Amino acid sequence: MRILLVEDYPPLKDNITECLVEEGYAVDATSSGEEGLWYAANHNYDVIILDIMLPEISGLEILQRIRAKGDNVPLILISARDEITDRIEGLETGADDYLVKPFALEELVARVRAQIRRKHGQKRSVLSVGDLALDTASKTVTRAGREIPLTRMEYRLLECLAFKKDEVVSRDYIWQHVYDDYEGGSSNTVDVYIGYLRKKLKVDGLEDPILTKRGFGYLLSSAAA
Repeated sequence: MRILLVEDYPPLKDNITECLVEEGYAVDATSSGEEGLWYAANHNYDVIILDIMLPEISGLEILQRIRAKGDNVPLILISARDEITDRIEGLETGADDYLVKPFALEELVARVRAQIRRKHGQKRSVLSVGDLALDTASKTVTRAGREIPLTRMEYRLLECLAFKKDEVVSRDYIWQHVYDDYEGGSSNTVDVYIGYLRKKLKVDGLEDPILTKRGFGYLLSSAAA
């Protein structure tokens, strides 16, 4: 899952970025409102975290422009402005959540996870795909009750497929939502990691749950899992 963070206070930006990366997210971070607007306009994100008070262009204006384009990306506003009227303005402008500074990083991560679940119509932190279970909070995976150890990149890829279970996921979508940089997700790289996942998921002779749709991408099948 890829997150855009727009925060102009360097220590906080760095702390949030480090925390989100440790949680397994790919993160684009900037302190510039103009750059943040460019990122939002040119890339697909699972969540945007947006400070209100920014240089060049305010967070509320960025939010207005994002929504004016019909982009419904989940967006969390963060701000030191804690008046009820400020929160109402942010939510009425189109934000999905509003978090007042200072806040615990653990709470921000929990809100990010909640927004991603809501985006994909999931109410629980555990994603079930047949006999596969992914705990998005602990980042653990089990199949038929047996825990399967995955690397961070393998887990990211599997989670990406699990949120869109029984749907074909294109390589381009995987590149944008899984890899840290936009040049790192070559077709060959995706194929290699799909191969790693397949070997680990086919425990005890169970059927391969990842189907290849040639020319289109991959599908995590709940019928096979």
